[in-house]
Amino acid sequence: MKDETSKKRSSIFQAILSVFAAGVGIQSNKNREQDFNEGNFKTTIFAGLIGVVIFISVLVAIVTLVLDKS
Repeated sequence: MKDETSKKRSSIFQAILSVFAAGVGIQSNKNREQDFNEGNFKTTIFAGLIGVVIFISVLVAIVTLVLDKS
């Protein structure tokens, strides 16, 4: 049971790192292929959606700060 829990945590962490690396543009072809072959689809989609929400939130915050300074 303990191995299963740590495996889920590592897969969630791996999905978050993979989404971040892909978003920044530093994802290697080897890791991309590994994600498609061994990764969990639902976990990757969830991590991607969280990444998009964080990205949009940061953009909105930056634009709000810039417009308030003007």
